[in-house]
Amino acid sequence: MPPQRVEDLLAEWELTADPEPPAHGHCSLVVPVHTAEGRPAVLKVGLPPGGATQEHLALRHWAGHGAVELLRADPHRAALLLERLTVTDLNSVWDLEACEIVGELYGRLHIPAGPQFRQLPELVTAATDRLRSAGSPLPRRLVEQAIALGTDLAADPASVGTLIHTDLHYANVLAADRAPWLVIDPKPLSGDPHYELAPMLWNRWDEVSGQVRAALRRRFDTLVEVAGLDEERARAWVVVRMVHLAIAPDTAPERLTTCVAVIKAIQR
Repeated sequence: MPPQRVEDLLAEWELTADPEPPAHGHCSLVVPVHTAEGRPAVLKVGLPPGGATQEHLALRHWAGHGAVELLRADPHRAALLLERLTVTDLNSVWDLEACEIVGELYGRLHIPAGPQFRQLPELVTAATDRLRSAGSPLPRRLVEQAIALGTDLAADPASVGTLIHTDLHYANVLAADRAPWLVIDPKPLSGDPHYELAPMLWNRWDEVSGQVRAALRRRFDTLVEVAGLDEERARAWVVVRMVHLAIAPDTAPERLTTCVAVIKAIQR
């Protein structure tokens, strides 16, 4: 990313960069700054700039309720000015306690989505079509199950209309001053709240070694109970998401074992 883009934003938005170095994420640079009024904040700049994403739209919809507050945005330069949170995330918390926290956050984040958001059924239909045509390295019975479930869920009116984060896991929830925990980095869709659970199951994988089925079932059951979700619908979406993850072009071969293990763990 050209440093000039950051320099331009600092000047235009009257920001002062703090002495500590920026943090590099998978696809963004996060620069600690202070606003002209002296408020601590962070300037998040996408790598590469690309086109506009919908992260800023979700953060505006949430208006700081359960999520980091958006102070300013320039989506065409992939730039967001956000309130500054701590660096402590839910990886610092026992995984079932973290699931309880996330389950409660679902209730704050899952509000009606506007028409400007991409719709979950469109993505599911496209992925299901790829499964039909290209197949998957997963066992055939899992592929057929995902095709059947994905087809039904994509046609269900309840699969659209709610603003969902879609990438809500332990590292995307940070401790804050104005609230115990706030969500960051949404990949928002207009979708179904039951779609959210899968990332909480496939992360912190090293902690479930030797007890995969029992540990993942405890996570799944905790999320469903705290959030007041329908168990069968949540299970269906986990199956669909894990099979779709398995056919994603950037999925490493070793992730296939994880996908199968997650599906088996939450099945009755």
